[in-house]
Amino acid sequence: MKRNIVIAAVTAAALIGGGTATALATTGDDQGPARQAANTKLSDDGNRDDRDDQDDQDDRDDDAAKISSSDVTAPEAIASALKHTSGTVVSAELDDEDDSDKVVWKVDVLSGDNTWHSVSVDPSSGKVLGSQTDDEDDTAQVRAALKGSSVTAGEAAKAAAGKGVVTSVGLDEDGKDKSWEAETHTSGGAEQDWKIDLASAKVTADRSDAQDDDADDADDQD
Repeated sequence: MKRNIVIAAVTAAALIGGGTATALATTGDDQGPARQAANTKLSDDGNRDDRDDQDDQDDRDDDAAKISSSDVTAPEAIASALKHTSGTVVSAELDDEDDSDKVVWKVDVLSGDNTWHSVSVDPSSGKVLGSQTDDEDDTAQVRAALKGSSVTAGEAAKAAAGKGVVTSVGLDEDGKDKSWEAETHTSGGAEQDWKIDLASAKVTADRSDAQDDDADDADDQD
């Protein structure tokens, strides 16, 4: 019945306008648009999952390339930076240099006069490539977190090295449980975050990171 009404209405409009018109008969299936929308969503979700998987693989490949380009370990990079700039190392990360694809160790050093220095270390030779001062607004918080600590960033990196290749180590000064955090990669490409106790250098898995991964997996399944 609905189809006849549509055809009649379109035909009348064509006659009145003196032109031609094409009537598209509906199937009478009211669920058609809803089904099409559902199929489109499933297709979009599938494409998004594929893109996410590809992004994850690209990240793993990128990390593998960074690791393979470095003969200098995190503790060695930290030691080299401290020879150049005295102070307290707050973080060290194997990363791309600004505005280039060159991989360097970036070591953040807080000097005795509370000046922040970002020291770049060559991952092949351990040579300091350069240093620049930075402005940071959490100096007091970092000092408070490190007060009474007996474990340095270099020692934390050495402790985490038993779990894999350390690609970053840094101070977590937020929250109740202050600690060093380190990221490691295994030969198979697996990535893991660790917490290193500021007093004992005990290494434990970063549970908050694992919980975030579980939440992401749950979102992907939904």
